[in-house]
Amino acid sequence: MLPFEGGIVLVRHVKRDTTYHLLPGGGVEPGETIDQALRREVLEETGLVCQVVAPLFISDSIDPDGSRHMVQLTFLARITDGDLTTTPMDPAVVSVEVVDPADLVTLDLRPPMARALLDASLDSFDVPARYLGALWAFDHGSTNTGAPAATD
Repeated sequence: MLPFEGGIVLVRHVKRDTTYHLLPGGGVEPGETIDQALRREVLEETGLVCQVVAPLFISDSIDPDGSRHMVQLTFLARITDGDLTTTPMDPAVVSVEVVDPADLVTLDLRPPMARALLDASLDSFDVPARYLGALWAFDHGSTNTGAPAATD
């Protein structure tokens, strides 16, 4: 999670005519540390160079067909260099946006952690790391939050 000029940096994806937002990030490559993966993914998706500050949240997402279980680690990061890109290296990213924390709840943010991010922003992100639970899990045809799936 990158605070930037009073907002939070998000990336917008469009998949099968559905637009949704994500925090910059992604998978850890073999041999990579979590810190290295975060810095690489942020650079690829946003053009920004960052430094990990602290963990904020841990959450789960389980695919509806049960084929994969993802564990999301959300970190507070500080921007140290770079400029927001208009041409992300990641082809899944259609735009990079800076969003006011108050506007997070109006977006289709995946996983659905907008309220947790907004609450943390009200405390300048000086909050202890916490487990948010299964924000999206398959349960007999429905999700436990009513929120859209976190897919990538």
